[in-house]
Amino acid sequence: MKILKTSIDKFDENIINEAVNVLARGGVVLYPTDTVYGLGANIFDSKAVRRVFEIKQRSLLKPLSILVSDVDAINLVAKVSLSQRKAITDHLPGPYTFILNKRKIVPRGVTSGSSYVGVRVPDCEIACKLARIFPITTTSANLSDDEVLSTPQEILEQLDHDVDLVIDVGELKSNHASKIVDLSGRNPKIIRK
Repeated sequence: MKILKTSIDKFDENIINEAVNVLARGGVVLYPTDTVYGLGANIFDSKAVRRVFEIKQRSLLKPLSILVSDVDAINLVAKVSLSQRKAITDHLPGPYTFILNKRKIVPRGVTSGSSYVGVRVPDCEIACKLARIFPITTTSANLSDDEVLSTPQEILEQLDHDVDLVIDVGELKSNHASKIVDLSGRNPKIIRK
């Protein structure tokens, strides 16, 4: 495991490149977002996605969300109507995950076989740059149903598993995961505040 320290605002582009290479080779990266630290894997690498489930001790029946590089990239993984697009562009980038109808390109293993997918575009340049070549998983870096911690040191201790690379920007200001809004039905529905 490699730990690379940088700043959330003035980060080293070489760290991003190294992390993208790790993701491209099937690795799992612990990275900061605008809410909490996340666990990222290339969504198209089934072994890497399975490792995220194992590290979190998460049921394979609970889907993972996807992080994409920008609002336009959401169309690659989800079907977006005009009304959904308005809601999305009003709130992203930001601390929201939107549930949408997924596209066939999204592997079943990521969404636990569901026809829906949670999509994020955080207000965090580091996180978005990690997804510039392919979408990555985004899930809080903690054991399932356990406390969400705000420093990489605490997180690694809790997980008791090695990830391949850590982007350490120190303690994050937030320890609350993103708000989840289901846009797949007729009316938006808040799943998690």
